[in-house]
Order: sequence, then C-alpha cells, then structure tokens
Amino acid sequence: MKGLYLPNTIRKKEEDAMSFKIPLPDTQISFYQRLDKLKKTTLQEALYKTVEKVDIGKLDKELRKYVKNSDLQLLARYGIRGEVMFVVPYLLRTNPQLIGYYRLLLGFPQKSFYTGNRGLGFGIFKSMESKGIITKAQEPLIEDLVKVLNKSSSLLLNSIEKSSISASLIRDLTLLTLGPQLRGGRNNDLGIAATKMVFEIIRQIVSPAIKESTNTKIVLSNAAGRETFIEFASDPDIIIREKLKSGKFKNWIAIEIKGGTDLSNAHNRLGEAEKSHQKARLAHYTECWTLIGFNIDLELASKESPTTDRFYHISHLADINNAEYEDFKESIIAIAGISD
Repeated sequence: MKGLYLPNTIRKKEEDAMSFKIPLPDTQISFYQRLDKLKKTTLQEALYKTVEKVDIGKLDKELRKYVKNSDLQLLARYGIRGEVMFVVPYLLRTNPQLIGYYRLLLGFPQKSFYTGNRGLGFGIFKSMESKGIITKAQEPLIEDLVKVLNKSSSLLLNSIEKSSISASLIRDLTLLTLGPQLRGGRNNDLGIAATKMVFEIIRQIVSPAIKESTNTKIVLSNAAGRETFIEFASDPDIIIREKLKSGKFKNWIAIEIKGGTDLSNAHNRLGEAEKSHQKARLAHYTECWTLIGFNIDLELASKESPTTDRFYHISHLADINNAEYEDFKESIIAIAGISD
C-alpha cells in the first residue's frame, strides 16, 4: 500500500508482558487508504493540483463573474483564493471530479446530494464525480449548477465567525462530511487492510526461508528443496501452495480474512468464508483457515463455517505472546515445510 507505514506487528517478548489486548487500528488504516485516494480526486489537494494547471487569468475572470465581490474580498483578507470556497465552470470542465470537493464543503453526503429526496436535483451530475466526465446532457447545465452552489457557499462563508476563516477550517468542513462516506466503505477497506497485515505477519514468520518477496507474493525454499508460494488471491484472500517437480502445485492452505469488527455482521461474513472454503476444497486445499476481526465464540463460528479447519482472531496474531499467534506460527512453519 503506497505511502502507508506498517509497523512491526510482531512484538518482541518483554520481561513484563502486558495483560491488555492489543487494539487493532483497522478503522484508521482503512480511513487512511481512502483518504489517500480522495486526495487525488475530491479533497483540497485535488483542487490545488488542478489550479496549478489552469490559466490563472481565466480562473480569476470567472471568479469575478460568478462570485460576489464582497465574498472574494472576505476570503482574500485571510489569504484564501476564491476557488477554495467557490466553484466556476472553468474548474469543473478542467476536472469534473471537483464537484465532489464542493459537495463535501457544503455538507452534503453523496446520497442526499445525488439521490436523496431533498429536491436538490443534482442526480444528473453524479458521473462527474464518479467517472470524471461531463456528458452532453450535463454541459448546458454547468452554469446553473455553479450559480446555485455558489449561493450556498456564500451563505456558509458569511455564517462563519470572521476570525475563524482559514483554509484549514474549510478543509476540516469537507472532512466532517466525508466521515460517514468513509464509514460506508469501511468493511471492504478493513478487509484489505487486515489481509495486508496478516500477510506481513506471515512474512515475518517465514523470513529465514524467503527466496523471493514482493508486496503480493513470497517464495520460500522448503526443507525438501522445493518452492513454497504464499500469495494474495481474490478468493480465498491468501493461499499457500508448494510447487512440485512436475511443475504442478500442491495446494496446502486457503486463508479467508474477515477484518470487519462488527459482530452484528458476523453471520454474513462467516457465510462468505464458508462459500470460499467450499470452493477451496474443490481445488484440493488441505487446510482452510478463517481469520476474523470480530469477537465470537469459536464453537458458534464453526457451526457457521464447518469447512473451516482453524479459526484465528486477527488481533491475537498481532501479539507474539498470544497462544493463538504461537499456534498460527507453528502451523505455518510445519505446513510450509521450513525450519523454525
């Protein structure tokens, strides 16, 4: 994951081991991932990048046309350019996704802005944010869109205490709107983050035997002199298999990772794992493991996914002092056929 520093999750044993359970920062990891992407499309960073590429003279001309002079002067008093608060057709035509920036600034979630029952009528513009394009149907409406959004921006600007006006405050307002949107896609991102975390845990366990290593694949040299592959896969999430002399593969472990921490969704998540493991059995995987981010009685979990051979809590695998980590480590080493 570009730009993200993943700390060493395998903690060294200490004389005074803590009795507290290590909290898994999965929510913040997933939020970081999505924020990093949105900086390129709909946050202030995207706006600034776009402004760097445009004709400033043309931009200023449109700002004077579509924004009240008193509003521009108020922003200028605090060293803020007009486009940070107000939209113009020139910017939207240069980067249609910036409609998302102004939507967030004005406090509208995607649902209410594009598909809600509030009578806003902006559904026709949804593809500008999602696809970065302006269609023939949208083009004649851009000017009207700009006018109504700027009336809303003017109301917002003049409702803020003057001494509080700053570019950072404007950014904070967009992030406040973004919060629910980030949580909406949290489970998917938690799964991605948890899979990457588990992959790094496995990498450290097998590190003495690593022959080749990338962000998505680890190749080991096992005790028999053959290669064992540990790889990301879509379904299941991680697979461990051994390359035989014939060139064929012996499928050892299929690992399903359910990183979400919401217990109320556990039934559905375990059902998804069961379907994946049933496919893995058909592909002749010897073992099927399910790693979970939520706390659930493992006997109950085994009823939801009877094909699962072993269950592990992801948070327990992050602690070298935990019994689940020890079992996970020993099992990986044994099945991969490498020395401890």
